[in-house]
Amino acid sequence: MSALVTTNPATGEPLAEYAVLSDAEVDAALHRAAAAQQEWAALPIGERAVVLRRVAAILRGEIDDLALLVTREMGKPLVEARAEVEKCATTCDWYADNAAALLADEPVATSADRSWISHEPVGVVLAVMPWNFPLWQVLRFAAPALMAGNAALLKHSPNTTGCAVAVQRIVTAAGGPEGLFGALVVAEADVPAVTQRLIADPRVGAVTITGSERAGRAVGAAAGDAIKKSVLELGGSDPFVVLADADLPRVAALAARGRLVNAGQSCISPKRLVVDASVAEEFTRLLVAEVEALVVGDPEAPGTHVGPMARADLRDGVHRQVEASVAAGARLLTGGRPLPGPGCFYAPTVLGDVVPGVPAYDEEVFGPVAAVMVARDEDDAVRIANDTRFGLGASVWTTDPERGVAVARRIRSGAAFVNALVASDARMPFGGTRASGYGRELAAAGIREFVNVRTWWVLDEPAATAPVSE
Repeated sequence: MSALVTTNPATGEPLAEYAVLSDAEVDAALHRAAAAQQEWAALPIGERAVVLRRVAAILRGEIDDLALLVTREMGKPLVEARAEVEKCATTCDWYADNAAALLADEPVATSADRSWISHEPVGVVLAVMPWNFPLWQVLRFAAPALMAGNAALLKHSPNTTGCAVAVQRIVTAAGGPEGLFGALVVAEADVPAVTQRLIADPRVGAVTITGSERAGRAVGAAAGDAIKKSVLELGGSDPFVVLADADLPRVAALAARGRLVNAGQSCISPKRLVVDASVAEEFTRLLVAEVEALVVGDPEAPGTHVGPMARADLRDGVHRQVEASVAAGARLLTGGRPLPGPGCFYAPTVLGDVVPGVPAYDEEVFGPVAAVMVARDEDDAVRIANDTRFGLGASVWTTDPERGVAVARRIRSGAAFVNALVASDARMPFGGTRASGYGRELAAAGIREFVNVRTWWVLDEPAATAPVSE
């Protein structure tokens, strides 16, 4: 295949065509990235910060065009796409403002005359990124990786190739050395071999992936074989625990919007709504009403809440999960069908009576489907929340925040939110546990994933004796 074509999921119409890279061109991109990294790492961190602030300024200056590109490539409503661009800019500014302090040498009092810890770049960071937040997923790894002195190579999802090319253009326009950030347009059949070859190359110091369990296992295995640091941000089936004392109307409204943001195609959206039996009937009634009130339609039109899913195969996969769930005993309360006409639209769906053995209970459903699970009491809610192989985020809803914290402490997850929808923030680390992956993005933890933590021990004169132990 010599070209990759992107398609608008709202209309089915082709958008753009991109030439795919040969092996030699991929190697050339890696060569440029490695050379640029040496130049970039030699700059004072304050000069890197100037470039990252320019990235943020360009993002804001082009917000309308970039948001439209996101919407046309993967289908989210324009209001969500604009928010994504702004979040990228905010995160670039945050790392520009804070990276010097986060990576500063740390003096340590020892028997040496001087001893300290430094944080030094690892080289080129390879990123394999998904389509669902096609700018945010990229910038949330790239901002800290670049500020730490690394270069970056991106293998983006084919259907959001335009977003990958845009980030490459923006980093270069902001003053990054040529090749510092490279977008690799690779034919889909060649991705496993190209990824494995890049991970094995000594110039690549680390790899990060946001994606499926299957892709994460492959990338993690390749990184382990090459003895490279890796960060895996994989699937999620987050519990949304509604306790008996919750404010049901407000919580149901938030559950509907949280579950259906980005047409449900979010790792951290609340996929499993675990509700105390004493309020389950009322909560479910309110939830269905909220879901049915949301406007599904053209993502470029004002007032649209839910756009199409990103691809037809993804929509069809979600529909199979819904049909199998109903066949296994779940109750279809609303939705549950592809919508007619062009594009990849799926009716926002609520399933009730979701219990073990039902696909919506056992599997991650990556689409506009909310699964309601009834818990006998607080202990049972915790049990259901933990009855998953995933562990990305969790939220607990109650009028007693201290009770919410106590319940959340018993749930295994990388993030715990009380009376708020799970979301990422540059100031807080982001990542999961168990099958949701390992490592962290964002905050101090995120920038330190892509550095060599180096020990320094300096004596003014040679030691009088050798150590008697290692």
